[in-house]
Amino acid sequence: MKINFKIKKKLQNFSLLLICLFGLLFQSNSQILNALPMDKYQGELVTEELRLEIPYKFKEVWLKAEKEVWEPWLSKQDGFLGREIFWNREKEEALILVNWENKRLWKSISMKEVNEIQEKFEENVKKSLNVNENPFKLIYEGELVQQG
Repeated sequence: MKINFKIKKKLQNFSLLLICLFGLLFQSNSQILNALPMDKYQGELVTEELRLEIPYKFKEVWLKAEKEVWEPWLSKQDGFLGREIFWNREKEEALILVNWENKRLWKSISMKEVNEIQEKFEENVKKSLNVNENPFKLIYEGELVQQG
């Protein structure tokens, strides 16, 4: 009788553990599945997120080049809604948030054209600083989609 009770108790504990594990796995997988397919946001406002290393001593040159090269080009792009630039003095890091009407319009800009503008930006910076290499390194690029 005691053995049956112990076996029954162990089966109950094991069943409870399986239910908890299943619940945990199911919950985390559903979050991952919902986060992965960004294609469903083709028609919604999207924000391009860029993080760059910007040393303090070059901050003003960087801002000037952003204003002279990227701002005029961006303002001519279909779907461009504006951008915000932030700079963290402690990290010497910039955050640029570029708002687009939707992902389709943003991604319709050819990489060739983006690379040409980036080259102009880098030439502007190198000339201003009298250096051979762009001192501003891209740390991260991604996209943000507004929720709810």
